[in-house]
Amino acid sequence: MKRTLAITLDQLYRPQPGGIGTYVRGLVQGLRQTHDEHFSLVGVVPKGPVPVDVASLNVALRSAPVPLAALTRLWPVWPLGVPREASIVHASSMAGPFAGGAPDAVRSVTMHDLLWRDEPGATTKAGIRFHESRLTRIKQREDIRVIVTSHSVRDRFVAEGFAPDRLHLACLGADDDRADGESVEATSALLAAHEVRGPFVLSAGTLEPRKNIERLIAAHRAARAQEPELGPLVIVGPRGWNSVDTADAVVLGAVARGVLNELYRRAQLVAYVPRAEGWGLPPVEALHYGTRVVASTTTPSVERNSLVDVADPLDVDAIAAALVAALGRPDDEAARRDRANSVQHLTWRQCALDHLAAWSCA
Repeated sequence: MKRTLAITLDQLYRPQPGGIGTYVRGLVQGLRQTHDEHFSLVGVVPKGPVPVDVASLNVALRSAPVPLAALTRLWPVWPLGVPREASIVHASSMAGPFAGGAPDAVRSVTMHDLLWRDEPGATTKAGIRFHESRLTRIKQREDIRVIVTSHSVRDRFVAEGFAPDRLHLACLGADDDRADGESVEATSALLAAHEVRGPFVLSAGTLEPRKNIERLIAAHRAARAQEPELGPLVIVGPRGWNSVDTADAVVLGAVARGVLNELYRRAQLVAYVPRAEGWGLPPVEALHYGTRVVASTTTPSVERNSLVDVADPLDVDAIAAALVAALGRPDDEAARRDRANSVQHLTWRQCALDHLAAWSCA
């Protein structure tokens, strides 16, 4: 008899799903790839129209009786939408829920970061209160297993007073190869419409102050003066909270996954230099396609990866030097294969297996 595995999909209903949204989609994809026949997967969602991203997952849905805003407020108290028969209840973010399912259900939550503390200016006072209250609640609930995305995040939660045996590591993946002839044509048309006809540097992610775009733009300008072959800086991703001055960068906005993958393939290099980060998917996604990468020292996903050029995110000169250094790296077939191999262990299937291990442990 199959057991029910309930996973919250509420992040995909939010205006900016961001990296957590990518994690939710990837985890569902990875669970399918494990071919685990012992579980029946159910997505827990708020009341309302089903977004395309959710419908495309093709999983059974259980809808809560209230819309997203109310559900986020109520989940700490009532596990609305969670199937009573669920053997595992997994909250994909701190939004919750933290109860529900069968009496003996395994309950877990993924804690992605402590960014509201690292970058308090990147959210509202209400947002900080929300995260602190949820952190306190999760810490007090010793029955909830906590999944973290990096060793550095794990260490920070241990320092917060979480028992080490509650914490389970599950690194995020980068093996979404969605791209086809239509995506290739759409990418070419998009770049041409923005007058990008040669090499370019790509920056991918939600456009918000934490991503340090203004320093990256200044560093790119300095590096390009030294190495014109870098080409323009192309920024892709939705606009997030608060404003960012994009100056002379080429801003494409949000794009479909197939187009993003094609941009990763075509870029001279990908630059990702946030001031603070919980994981950092874009560098791993770029390496997956063999593309050269510059990342900040604050990006856990590529720490200890010798094929990545890293820089202090607060030092414009250091970022510029890293851009020049990355451009000087080999970019032949063998070098691209080496970069792809450096992240071959970071797949959504492995992420799902790590979750299954966390849920099955005593």
